[in-house]
Amino acid sequence: MTQTKKFDFRIVQDKDVWAAEITRRMTARKTIVSKRKTGFATEAEATAWGEKELKSFLDNLMERNERKAKQREVRNDAAAAKELAADAWRDARDVADGDRTFDEDSDDYASDEAK
Repeated sequence: MTQTKKFDFRIVQDKDVWAAEITRRMTARKTIVSKRKTGFATEAEATAWGEKELKSFLDNLMERNERKAKQREVRNDAAAAKELAADAWRDARDVADGDRTFDEDSDDYASDEAK
């Protein structure tokens, strides 16, 4: 197993049976198994399965990441639009309140026409 990538595969022998594992580096010291298949008669079969499955695993991961990125973009755009609408509402409210002045004697807002 090479230690240069986050995802890799390794081949393990248990007596006369071989197993292939898709692994992921969780931390610098910890590796977890994401997928495992046992029952291979030879190391070559296990290696072939590991290479093929790792490619498939990474392709699925990239597709998932792209879907999540698109969803995040839509979500962020919706949040930005909502914030713009809220800012516009606040600006309209402030303009409407602009024709009112604060009456310091009564601690209340009064219309300019009332003075």
